[in-house]
Amino acid sequence: MEAEATAEAGEEPAPAREPAVELSSDARIQATGKRKTSIARVVLRSGSGEFQINKRSLEDYFPRHQHQTFVRQPLLTSGYEGKVDVRVRVHGGGIAGQAGAVRHGIARALVEANPELREPLKREGYLTRDARQVERKKAGLHKAR
Repeated sequence: MEAEATAEAGEEPAPAREPAVELSSDARIQATGKRKTSIARVVLRSGSGEFQINKRSLEDYFPRHQHQTFVRQPLLTSGYEGKVDVRVRVHGGGIAGQAGAVRHGIARALVEANPELREPLKREGYLTRDARQVERKKAGLHKAR
């Protein structure tokens, strides 16, 4: 919850130390992230920090600075910002849910690449799958409750 509060306030987490493990030039790390009804398939490669989401740049896909910051948080925490290229295929849900799914997928891919990152990413809440779903509308009521 604290990570969500800092993301909403627009603050970025303090960057961590230099990454202990460098990705080899031909390594591809894949992971899946989920949030609400959004599903993101993330592929990390060693590179210059380029983001590509559904064949568009991060700024084109998420025009709001808040969502861009939200997506970058795991990379800043782990120290991999600017050291890996991120390619994402995301579908389902809305913009905020997709940003959450991308962040979750990036965090899981970083842990797969470097298991030492599990503790700091878990502490920030990036590895926790937010299980909240929209509750269905009930008969006889205007909304779910």
